[in-house]
Amino acid sequence: MSPPSIPSKSSYPKEIIDPHHHFLDSANNPFQSFFRSQAGDVTYLPEHYVADVIRPLADLGIHFRGSVHVEAMPDDGADELDWVEGMIETGRCSYVKGFVASCDLTLETAEEEMERLRRASPARLRGVRWILNCVGKYRGGTTATHVGTLRHDGVDYLREPDFERGLASLEKQNLSFDLQCAPIQLVQSAAALFAKYPNLKVCIDHMGTPRAILGNDLLDDGSGINPNDIPDEDELKVWREGMTAMAALPNAYVKLSMLGYAVPGWMRTPERQSV
Repeated sequence: MSPPSIPSKSSYPKEIIDPHHHFLDSANNPFQSFFRSQAGDVTYLPEHYVADVIRPLADLGIHFRGSVHVEAMPDDGADELDWVEGMIETGRCSYVKGFVASCDLTLETAEEEMERLRRASPARLRGVRWILNCVGKYRGGTTATHVGTLRHDGVDYLREPDFERGLASLEKQNLSFDLQCAPIQLVQSAAALFAKYPNLKVCIDHMGTPRAILGNDLLDDGSGINPNDIPDEDELKVWREGMTAMAALPNAYVKLSMLGYAVPGWMRTPERQSV
């Protein structure tokens, strides 16, 4: 099997804005207790981001214009903003130009929470996110349900009237919503729901999260790379239907991100890259 191909520098963009990244320090931030309970002590700070992203881009001659920090399941969205704003003020991450903050839109106090977020970052707050991937209760990552839905016991918020009430408030606040859900949710509920709010910008996270369409990147026994290069057409059919429905909305956008969820180990082989 031939090694993965490397694009020539001439094919790279001249500049880039990173619309989706996170900072974490779960061992030291009290507001990251839920994250810590599920993932343990994870540290990823501005200096790591510079080494992993900004410097390699500079080496390729790509101008880095800035980034958007996206919530990482904090216990309190405003506390997370305060933390990152503090690092901006001390010069550790002046490249962060915007925030997508955490807000549970089903809460009766959702509007008050949005105001807290604005006070925490009046110049940089752009929108909110609440992870919605839910096809039933969380089963340890064996289904499309995200661990974040443990915060509401596997309830599909896209079907909840309280969530829709929060979306209406978000539209009035002129904030966007980052939509992270399973492809079947795009089909069954998301497209119809967001069509009701044409002035609310909705950004589909991670290409609509098609899930492991080539299976795991490694063989189950760990002996090597999974050679499968035939995509899961059932998964792709649902994903295409959902993305087509969302594409009909003039207020919908999409992030080309988290390729490793759609195709785990996508850089390992030319076959996986081509998918």
